[in-house]
Amino acid sequence: MLEITRFTVEDLEKECVTDKSNPCFSYTVASQRQNTTIKKAVLTLGEWTCDATSGNHHYYDGPPLEPFATYTVHLTVEDDQGNQAAASCDFETGKMDGSFLASWITNGSYRFTEKKASPKPMYFKHTFSCEKSVVKARIYATALGIYEMTLNGEKIGRDYFAPGFTSYKHQLQYQTYDITKQLAKSNEMEVVVAGGWASGAFTYARRNRVYAKRQAFLAEVHIEYSDGSFEKIVTDTNWQTAMEGPLKEAEFYNGEIYDARFHEMQRSWQPASLETVKIKPRIIAQIGVPVREHEVFEPTSMTRSPSGKWLYDMGQNFAGIVKLTIQGNEGQKLTIRHAEILMDGELFTEPLRTAKQAIIYTCKEGKQVYQPRLTYMGFRYLSVEGIDPEAIIIEGIALYSDVRETGSFTCSNPQLNQLQSNILWGAKSNFVDIPTDCPQRDERMGWTGDIALFARTASTNFDMRRFYEKWLQDVRSEQRKSGGIPVTVPLVVVPFQWEIMIPMAVDHWGDAVILVPWAEYLSSGDPEILRTTYHAMKKYHKACLFWAQLFSFGKHRRIWRLLHHYGDWVAPEGKLWTWMLRGKWTGTASLANTSNLLAQIAKILGYSEDSTYYQKIFHETSTAYRQLLMDKDARVKKEFQTAYVLPLYYQMLSETDAKKAAANLARLVRENEYHIGTGFPGTPYILFALADNGYVEEAYRMLLTDTCPSWLFQVKAGGTTIWERWDALREDGTSNTGADDGTNGMVSFNHYASGAVGDFFYRRIAGIEPIKGGYQAFTVRPIIGGDLTFAKTKVRCSYGEIISNWQIADGYFSIEVQVPIGTTAYLQMPSGQRHQLTNGQYHFSEAIGGSSA
Repeated sequence: MLEITRFTVEDLEKECVTDKSNPCFSYTVASQRQNTTIKKAVLTLGEWTCDATSGNHHYYDGPPLEPFATYTVHLTVEDDQGNQAAASCDFETGKMDGSFLASWITNGSYRFTEKKASPKPMYFKHTFSCEKSVVKARIYATALGIYEMTLNGEKIGRDYFAPGFTSYKHQLQYQTYDITKQLAKSNEMEVVVAGGWASGAFTYARRNRVYAKRQAFLAEVHIEYSDGSFEKIVTDTNWQTAMEGPLKEAEFYNGEIYDARFHEMQRSWQPASLETVKIKPRIIAQIGVPVREHEVFEPTSMTRSPSGKWLYDMGQNFAGIVKLTIQGNEGQKLTIRHAEILMDGELFTEPLRTAKQAIIYTCKEGKQVYQPRLTYMGFRYLSVEGIDPEAIIIEGIALYSDVRETGSFTCSNPQLNQLQSNILWGAKSNFVDIPTDCPQRDERMGWTGDIALFARTASTNFDMRRFYEKWLQDVRSEQRKSGGIPVTVPLVVVPFQWEIMIPMAVDHWGDAVILVPWAEYLSSGDPEILRTTYHAMKKYHKACLFWAQLFSFGKHRRIWRLLHHYGDWVAPEGKLWTWMLRGKWTGTASLANTSNLLAQIAKILGYSEDSTYYQKIFHETSTAYRQLLMDKDARVKKEFQTAYVLPLYYQMLSETDAKKAAANLARLVRENEYHIGTGFPGTPYILFALADNGYVEEAYRMLLTDTCPSWLFQVKAGGTTIWERWDALREDGTSNTGADDGTNGMVSFNHYASGAVGDFFYRRIAGIEPIKGGYQAFTVRPIIGGDLTFAKTKVRCSYGEIISNWQIADGYFSIEVQVPIGTTAYLQMPSGQRHQLTNGQYHFSEAIGGSSA
């Protein structure tokens, strides 16, 4: 039997609205029969047909698509035995680069001048009638700010924080919502717009009005009637606006203030004003992944704090909101505060810095339900004041971008399973429209270093295609003419922090422009993500070379010392300047790695001369690192783990020198009692550097160490996400808030970067590693160790589901492998026995130390 298991337009199975003239179609198929091959696959859209037999990403190149239209693409597939399968997928086009007929509207009487604060929520409404039978109705909407719409009292759509955070000076997304079933004969649409990222307080400097002096809203309603007529309703001065409403304040950092007693009669509606918007972005159909509700948590415990507050433990640190079901009295005021951990029996709010993370809710009489709509918090614990526990029911709702989980890993070690959960929740909590650094304090910015180093782990655990596509478009837009990539994207300048104010090439942070597309290519196999970013990659690499060569001569022209480096950021030892002064090692290794990756990317894209050039830079930089930053024994003068990890993982050393460097690294690890000693750049790769160079035992012992600093110390300490610092919580129970190391109180218990160790779970413990993009060819080569007795792993690649399930029992190693149609797997057993596998399910076993069967 042949089955089409997934068929998408722009990576969406449904609800796709696109402005692209060449949308991408993808599909996966499955068969219960081994060695199935696809004989023929055809895509059809109207008169356009496409041979989709090979590959898994096919771009439309037929007649121009019309704006605001609905299309159906059909797929037929036939295998080598004549079995057939068919599927279809609908999608819509948006304005297709046309202009909106609507005008930007605002409340012209509102003047917002406060510093380090967010504007009051702004309300709009419009009433209209539909006397005829409606066939189709859509609303196309966006805002400067974040908005939520209701139609006849019912929320429109499922999204939070629309239109999302983009580089607003360059592009602004609009959303499309189907409101056909919500329309009545008489309709009232209401919109609330908060400051959000556009005019609200943002960054730890609390900058506001970065893109707009106040909120503005833009929308069109398109209605098609059964008699064939059409109607368009657009934002203009016929809409009404007000500043009064139940929502008094709404901000990402501070939270919400809500008064349920508010009555419509208290509003002073006035005609909306046309707004002159100071920026001129391209307004494009949503290309990113909307933030939506996901897991729901109930409190695992309720206690009374020493100060008398009721404390609730949600059992999981996450990004999201609370839902409150209240039996309240008129005027009763509730205060709910959020934090990641408790200290001395109270919420530990010092790491929030200036963020309040609070909900202040004033009750009406009777039963009522409330949940914030225009803010979110990072928390596990909350305190509740102003109500008795029997009068309130509390639920936690996780909010994150609607990325599909594509990987799963479990093994015989419960602590590693908890670590995998922590990795997933660290990612979910920080995939809130952009890849943030943390979800709780006054920051939540798109730091490039975090996602650069976590990208491969992210692309294995989740379908990141659309999430990356949106963010990388901003990376390209924010790139300086010099080639430098800002350390935060979208870029919001932070006064007096010069590496943000004046973006330049910064190793391992700016590397995101290469590492993120590369990770997605390996996962999806679509070279388009490489092609669209290739020019930006080259510009960035040129900027790296500039700083390396400035004031340098000879081989020193490949040693990157200047200008700014984060270096071995937040390594367990030292302080800020200790980490940053390691920049010539991290920077030079980064230059080698980006050169090597660009050589591979250029080859994939067919730029052979570029490939040769970048390979030459890779070899020169590798040689310079070896000869100028190491002695004859491949030893670094002032040793630190990352200085060995990077040249080993980036394959910068000869076989002989790699053995020496690996021995030096292993010695450091043993001397450090197997504790982790790396900062951001080395952490993703240290276990690979050990295990791939003959030190499997050391790699597993480091992974399984559970004293500080280590991954499993976080698990043992009760952490449910990844920490920003290895000693965010010390073994004595105190917290390292960074008060004395130059980082100005920087600590988070939900900071996903060090969760990049998850890549080792998939690629070495399970042994699944792509050889070609999209896993068209991949290895299954588990590395056994750490007293693990089984590992069960799934990776849903663009060809289908890969499975590697192995176990050790009764002196035998056995493994089950599933290979998708269109791919080839190369299985290597612990004995060294090898098998080449095409699609199907397989089982192999061998005696430990013996031969396979």
